Amino acid sequence: MLDTLITEFDKGLRTLFASAQSQRPRPDAGLDEAELSAEEKRHAMGLMRVNHCGEVCAQALYQGQALTARNQQAREALQHAAFEEIEHLAWTEQRIRELGGHPSVLGPLWYTGSLAIGVTAGLLGDKWNLGFLEETEHQVGAHLDSHLTALPEQDARSRAIVTQMRDDELRHADMAHEFGAARLPEPVRGLMKLTAKLMTATSYRV
Repeated sequence: MLDTLITEFDKGLRTLFASAQSQRPRPDAGLDEAELSAEEKRHAMGLMRVNHCGEVCAQALYQGQALTARNQQAREALQHAAFEEIEHLAWTEQRIRELGGHPSVLGPLWYTGSLAIGVTAGLLGDKWNLGFLEETEHQVGAHLDSHLTALPEQDARSRAIVTQMRDDELRHADMAHEFGAARLPEPVRGLMKLTAKLMTATSYRV
């Protein structure tokens, strides 16, 4: 147990304070940098900062859920999703830097809250744990679709990253459903959407 806690603590520190590394090629590899106005660049950077903050939250959520999952299959599903989220973390951070910005300074706050939510979801049982994963990924997929509409049309690099992230998230949702995820009650889904809106509004700016 002590070894596990030390390992998970190390994961948290790496998520918040170290640059993530991707094993897959970046989705925007080979695409040229677009000519963006100062306002377009600022807007694209803000959207990618929101996405990066979402990936920080995802790492904490899946970490907490995997710690308390009872079923090995559920735990492996969460760990697989977390692995691909690390790649998203790397892609979004690198893109933010390329656009001249920095990740949200509120990352530690969102990480801590998301870890607590993940642990709670896991303690409720595996079907609810997987249900939380499925609903989270559906909401993130819808959120990323909105970013594809909002990003500057000519910013092909950011759009390629967001498109791949969306496809990965929806695949995670399908995986959770196949493993027996329970549908969350409407009040819970509504609260998740409200929390996501708060995170989005703050991380876009800071």
